[in-house]
This record gives sequence, C-alpha cells and structure tokens, in this order.
Amino acid sequence: MSMSDARGARERLVVIGGDAAGMSAASQARRLKGPDELEIVAFERGHFTSYSACGIPYWVGGDVPERDRLIARTPEEHRARDIDLRLRTEVTELDLGRGRVRARDVDSGAESWTSYDKLVIATGARPIRPGLPGMDAAGVHGVQTLDDGQALLDTLARTRGGRAVVVGAGYIGVEMAEALINRGYEVTVVNRGEEPMSTLDPDMGRLVHRAMEGMGITMVNGTEVTGLRVGDDGRVRAVVTEDAEFPADVVVLGIGVRPETALARAAGLPLGEHGGLLTDRSMRVRGQQDVWAGGDCVEVLDLVSGQQRHIPLGTHANKHGQVIGANVGGGYATFPGVVGTAVSKVCDLEIARTGLREKDARRVGLRFEAVTVESTSRAGYYPNASPMTVKMLAEVRTGRLLGVQIVGREGAGKRVDIAAVALTAGMTVEQMTALDLGYAPPFSPVWDPVLVAARKAAAKVRDAG
Repeated sequence: MSMSDARGARERLVVIGGDAAGMSAASQARRLKGPDELEIVAFERGHFTSYSACGIPYWVGGDVPERDRLIARTPEEHRARDIDLRLRTEVTELDLGRGRVRARDVDSGAESWTSYDKLVIATGARPIRPGLPGMDAAGVHGVQTLDDGQALLDTLARTRGGRAVVVGAGYIGVEMAEALINRGYEVTVVNRGEEPMSTLDPDMGRLVHRAMEGMGITMVNGTEVTGLRVGDDGRVRAVVTEDAEFPADVVVLGIGVRPETALARAAGLPLGEHGGLLTDRSMRVRGQQDVWAGGDCVEVLDLVSGQQRHIPLGTHANKHGQVIGANVGGGYATFPGVVGTAVSKVCDLEIARTGLREKDARRVGLRFEAVTVESTSRAGYYPNASPMTVKMLAEVRTGRLLGVQIVGREGAGKRVDIAAVALTAGMTVEQMTALDLGYAPPFSPVWDPVLVAARKAAAKVRDAG
C-alpha cells in the first residue's frame, strides 16, 4: 500500500529547504493542485523563507535599510496557501527505500519521521570554511543566509568602524568589501588568485583591482591565508598569511560555496564532480522516480561548453523551482541549462560576464580568438559618457561566440544580456554584428560596445581562417 493510499487520494510532497528553489517548487505545485489533492510539507532549518541572499551585502552596507525588505514571501504567506512550513527544523536523514525523511527540531532536539510520495531536495550551498586555526572564533562570518547577515551586523554594531579583513575576492568578497567601506571600516581583501573576480580573465580582473584600490580598499592578491589569530576572549584579532599578519576586528569569508549535499550523499544519490546533485532536464534526480532537486545543491548543464557546472545563483534556483513545481503538480517543464551569466558591482564599477573564460575554453579543448575593445556607455559627445572595456571570445573557423566580459561604469553591466541571448541562440560573432540594437546618444554610441567587439572578433576569425 503506498503512502497516498493510506491517506486516501491525497499525495504528500515533502520539500527540504525553504528558500528560492524549495518554496518556488512548493508554490508552483500548489497553483496546479489544491490541498485536497496534494499535501505540502516544507522543512527549513533557519528562521526565514523565500529571501534574497544576493541582497545581504546591500543590507549590511546600508543600501537596503531593513532585513525584511529582502523577504519575498513570509512563512505566514506560505502557510496561508496551505503549505505546512516547519521552520527551525533540520532534515537529518533520507530513507529513500521507505519514502520518508527524518527531521529534528533545532531548538528542542525532538526527532520524527515524515513520509512522502514526492520529495524535493533544495538544501542550497554552504560557505567554504577552511579547516584553519581560529576559523570558528567570534567575529568570523560567512554570509549565506539572513541569519548570517544578522550575526554579522551584530558584530559590526560591537566593533563600529574598526578593521575588517575579507578573505576571498569573488562576488561576495568584493560586494562585502564595499559594504564594509560604506560602514566606515578599514578594509583589506586577502585573495589567493592573481586578481579579484576569478570568474573573469585576469586582464579584466585587473580593472576591478584598480577600482577597489581607488575606493580605499587594500587588495592583497596571490596570498594564501594560513590561520587566524584569536584573543584570550575568543574573538578574532588578525588574519595570518605565510609572510604577513592583517589586524582584524571582523573577518568575512568570501571564499565561495559548496553544494550542501551531505544528506543526498548519505542516501546514495548521484553527485557530480563539483559535489552537486545530478538531475535530468525535468530536474528529477537521475535514477529516481519521485525525487527532484534544484537550486544551489545541483549541477547544471553549461550550454556553451557542454559540461556540468556548479553555478549558485538565485535566478537559476527560482527557475529550477518553477520547473520542479510544474512536474510535481502534474504538468510538464524542463530546464535546458545555462550560459553562465553573472553581473555585479563595486562602488560605481559594473562587472559582468557570460559564457567561457579563456581557461574554460582551453580546458574543454576549444580553439578561440580573443579581442578586447575600449568604448563608451553613450555617444562620446553626450554628457556623462563613461569608459567601458569589452572582452569577447570567438571559436576559430566557426566564429561561434564563446564568451563576453564587460567592466565599466553606469550602463555597462546589463549589456552582457545581449551576449547571453546570442550565446543561448548559438550565434556567430559575424551574425551578432547585424543585431538591430536600440540606439540613441543617451544610451549608446552608434555602434554599441558589444557590437564593436563582435566586429573586431569577426575580423580576427576571418583573418585566422
């Protein structure tokens, strides 16, 4: 007898994880099936649901005045739609054979089993915390959840305007460095890479480096942290590297994240080389009939390289949730993959990328030409026209667009979307030169910077051919 037989015709959907992917899946499934057909139980180990983790640096920096602005849908709103949402409840075990999960109340420690007909794993990712001395000291913070953001703000209130060290210079590291500068801290960023923003090629990362130093951030590249010095009171005092020590009242970890897949691994579910769950296009876990997964805990297909990648972004998580919810609710939807688009800013410098970097293209055996052009965001004679650098990669012989990176001031970042669409459509740089983009002097030069790069790349591909 199946679980649903025991409860009459009603099926039970269990969702693990109450943020973007999990609650999007629950909400979409609820739109398609009412409470009389589908019971939905969702477990979330934190205090919050459906929030923007991407907004945390802007809340910490003061651009977003209060935490609740980052919450898209409150627990009460989910419950009002007949979703049985259980906060501060952590799932500790999956029993796939019997179709049930074991959950523990974080505050009381009480444990219980809940059976399911369909299961959604949306456990997200966890910040990388190297196993170095002092990493667990007070004043050392990751910034993955609203609880993390609140804990960091509590520390900042205690150490007002002191010295902050950010470890790592990816999106979170760079955004947190700016947030701390805005709060009046002396900020040092310690980065093991050659330049900040390793999702860019180093020549483009150098432009970010210059801008950060222009803001008063001390940038230390090519340096490995070996540990943290901790005071007698258990609070962090300094970040230690092989040849230096950087005093710190607060340390923020921006080293990146790993898929949170310990539960899935223990249950024997298939993981990829980056540690993320592997799914088919319907976001169903490979080899499973009634288990789906989405968000930062899965690996996705990179449409440009043809390989699986781990790209933890809220945009993907929400789309995964929509797809899962449709499939669980009796509809049909697929998630075809990504091209790896991301955009960020540090002060007024906008940083954007899509597709492959040089090292990505080499790793998958693609031969390419690379071009870099300097242009402006508006017609050169129009007020406030600002410089912009566009780098473009195109495959030799075919001329297929492989990737674009853009660094510039206002109006630079979102231009990457042109390239994202071109990549998704499999366009060549020659075809891109004919794109009919919007033009008026306040918006762009006659030749948009992306098209200038496409023309130069097309000419280089022709010459090489």
